[in-house]
Amino acid sequence: MHTDLTSPAKHYTLFEDVQGLLIASMQAALGIHLLRAAGLVTGGTAGLALIISYVTGWNFSLVFFTINLPFYGFAYWARGIGFCLKSLGTVTLVSLLAEALKPLMQIAHISPGAAAILFGISAGVGLLGLFRHSGSLGGVSIVAVILQDKFGFKAGWTQLIHDLALFSVAIWLLPADRVAWSLLGAAILNFVIAFNHRRDWYIVT
Repeated sequence: MHTDLTSPAKHYTLFEDVQGLLIASMQAALGIHLLRAAGLVTGGTAGLALIISYVTGWNFSLVFFTINLPFYGFAYWARGIGFCLKSLGTVTLVSLLAEALKPLMQIAHISPGAAAILFGISAGVGLLGLFRHSGSLGGVSIVAVILQDKFGFKAGWTQLIHDLALFSVAIWLLPADRVAWSLLGAAILNFVIAFNHRRDWYIVT
């Protein structure tokens, strides 16, 4: 169905925003849970938090929540209070859900290849949902969506560039095979975003 881009933009209702952000956060948390079960990492602040948690033994959710704090000021400055609060809310929700899934979904074994693929798809679709409802997972995803909105540089490419830098550090800290599978998962996630997150395909905000 063709979308008339000349029509006035519609806005999500509060209920539509809440359910959309909740479902997307659940998908992202599920992807992270699968990733941790296989001992893999990803890009963005989630990847940084995973590396820190593996190396130090610190709680992932607490680290993930904490390292995102500096980015909310940038989110407020660039896109306003709504984007800032939604990003804060979704990061908090994903942190809580990722922690809650540990006792609820205990995975004794998962192939690292399967974990990478399923993570890339699940987290990629989750991020698409967050972006569509003006949310994010903080950190580099905030920067990515702002660059796309203001300059047309695809959000997936921004994240991919950041991820390559992060993985260049991870290769010195983690086994090479785990880094290779992790890179596959991150690539799938970023390609899902790069080829599906286009604001000209919809006008709802």
